[in-house]
Amino acid sequence: MEDKANNTAKTEPLVSFREADIINSENTVIYGLNMDIYPGDFVYIVGKVGTGKTSIIRTIIGENPLGKGYGEVCGIKINGLRDREIPSLRRKVGVVFQDFQLLMDRSVEDNLMFVLKATGWKDKDEMDRRILQVLQDVGMESKAHKMPHQLSGGEQQRIAIARSLLNAPKVILADEPTGNLDNETADGIMKLLTKINKEEGTAVMMVTHNRNIFEKYPGRVFVCKEETCEENIDNEVIDLALTI
Repeated sequence: MEDKANNTAKTEPLVSFREADIINSENTVIYGLNMDIYPGDFVYIVGKVGTGKTSIIRTIIGENPLGKGYGEVCGIKINGLRDREIPSLRRKVGVVFQDFQLLMDRSVEDNLMFVLKATGWKDKDEMDRRILQVLQDVGMESKAHKMPHQLSGGEQQRIAIARSLLNAPKVILADEPTGNLDNETADGIMKLLTKINKEEGTAVMMVTHNRNIFEKYPGRVFVCKEETCEENIDNEVIDLALTI
């Protein structure tokens, strides 16, 4: 059966930058970024520490302001993004962090409920159904009433992925999502992300240093180096960029 990603017309990019300057703490870390991410894309952003990889993610979700140039995310222009526009932007984008960022004082279910309430959901029955659905999607439906500290690292990351899926995002941004996991657990997380990517057509943008992951689950690669970030297929260049 043909997956949804293959049926998605690649006409309009979900994420688009044109000659964009990426800023971190008022310092420009990347000049002149040109990038288009389409439905169904699986994209890696690689580079040494401090080259602006995470700053791109933060710019996409409105944490960092865009410098010069043009940026658009899921139909929302991020040039001069206003505070009141940020919640709408973040409903269209899911984020997965290396350190999970779960709320440790409440159950898995309550972690997910918190996000739904924060993004404007009102109907309790609909919220309950959505929570069950995303937990089933990541194979964690039996963990709804567990506290985060009762879960393994891999289980916590699966919950973090479930959280990113709550609002059916068009793009998942994953910032070193396997960085704190052993190889076997990391492989399980990658299988889950690629499954979501292929079956739902959800674009995935992933910051990583893990060469094994990159080789096993190939995708488009953007290399951050020397205050630039460009798509590259040169293995030698990529190898150098993955050297911390």
